Amino acid sequence: MNALLALARGIDALNDRCALLAKWAVLAACLISAGNAVVRYGFDYSSNAFLEIQWYLFAACVMLGAPQVLRLNEHVRVDVLYGHYPTRTKVLVDLAGMLLFLLPMALLIAVQSWPMVVNQFVTGESSSNAGGLIRWPVTLAIPLGLALLALQALSEIVKRVGWLLHLHEMDTHYERPLQ
Repeated sequence: MNALLALARGIDALNDRCALLAKWAVLAACLISAGNAVVRYGFDYSSNAFLEIQWYLFAACVMLGAPQVLRLNEHVRVDVLYGHYPTRTKVLVDLAGMLLFLLPMALLIAVQSWPMVVNQFVTGESSSNAGGLIRWPVTLAIPLGLALLALQALSEIVKRVGWLLHLHEMDTHYERPLQ
């Protein structure tokens, strides 16, 4: 179990680094958006590439940031009963959800989306918009982000099993979102 917990710490560290990239992607998207607005309204010039790079960066933000949201236990839940469960039940519900839904879904979509990335790379597919960008970098965010999410789910599974076996301490506090 110690080796698995060390692996979980390694996965957490990897996703911490990817989350840092996601934060920079947010900043870059904001700066490009502001620059695009200044150029468009100040100089009456626009480029589809400026618009497309914003959603490329948004895709990077979402797909690289999702594993970190899971790691920090800030992900969305269907919170009808979860908030009222005792801690052990919450951990078991989390385990079941990750094993039965999150991990299989993330792996399936990551594997199924990979051929599309390869095809776009090989064919050099680009946007149909004038001055648009090549497509494969943004499409790569799908299998990459979901593979990282699957790894983080694996890390969370290991940590929860370690907690149930009293081999790992973790913050099990869950605060219901304000509605």
